[in-house]
Amino acid sequence: MTETAIIKPRWLGLAPFLFLGFWSSGFAFAKVGLAHADPLTCLVLRYLAVLAVLAPVVLVVRPAWPPLRTLVHAAIVGVLIQAVYFGFSYVAMARDIAAGAVALIVSLQPILVGLLAPHLVGEPVSLRRWVGLGLGLAGAVLVILARARIETVDLLAVMAAVAALLGMTAGTLWEKRFGTAGSSPLVLALVQFAAGLLALAPLSIALEGFRFDPHPELWLSIAYLVVANSLISLTLLLLMIRHGEVSRVSALFFLVPPTAALIAWAVIGEAMPVLAWLGMAVAAAGVAIAARATKA
Repeated sequence: MTETAIIKPRWLGLAPFLFLGFWSSGFAFAKVGLAHADPLTCLVLRYLAVLAVLAPVVLVVRPAWPPLRTLVHAAIVGVLIQAVYFGFSYVAMARDIAAGAVALIVSLQPILVGLLAPHLVGEPVSLRRWVGLGLGLAGAVLVILARARIETVDLLAVMAAVAALLGMTAGTLWEKRFGTAGSSPLVLALVQFAAGLLALAPLSIALEGFRFDPHPELWLSIAYLVVANSLISLTLLLLMIRHGEVSRVSALFFLVPPTAALIAWAVIGEAMPVLAWLGMAVAAAGVAIAARATKA
């Protein structure tokens, strides 16, 4: 390790477990909110709440602001993740595609990252890691197939979920290629959520009329998503990307569908067939292999 290498904090080992729990539970809470607001409007309300929390903290702490170039890259990541990924994910779920199905489609991200990372960020992906990624995908598919009821999903919903997948993949690679290491996480978060808000607010007004029902369930959903997804999960995700190889971090997304299924079983009593438990074991084994694989 060189003197300029970034030292990994000791608590980073817990980050994957925290990330999986908060990120996976976000799908269920998003469904609750979408019952009372159109998808883009729901996100605009969420980002307004996030900025209402972050802005006073930034004013009090007064962190150092990075160069303009870094802020531009942070804004681009914000648009790709906050606007494209979350925007299309919410549109897909609002069109009645199952939250688990959205999670499964997005879990294809590691395959795309594995294919693109060697060309875009110079990070090789070993054969052993490809085996791990393949097992992770197989396990995720088993979980969704085991607990999903046979239902018809419209093509636009599937296309929206695929667009969300592309947004998250692009955001992950952009952060890795033009990393913002050394910059204040508070400033970066403020810029990213502001960029997402600026991208979605005009669309919410033009396409949805900024309509929502001020039901308590909506505010509960937004409050949870602000803390769990917008503040904790995204911070953990970007920190893991910054301190580890991008394909290794992305392998965590294979565990999102199984974890989401487990949370649904524990919280709202959704059935977990034996095949689903087997799928979670396969996915976990795949992620373990991908995470331990060395560079080719």
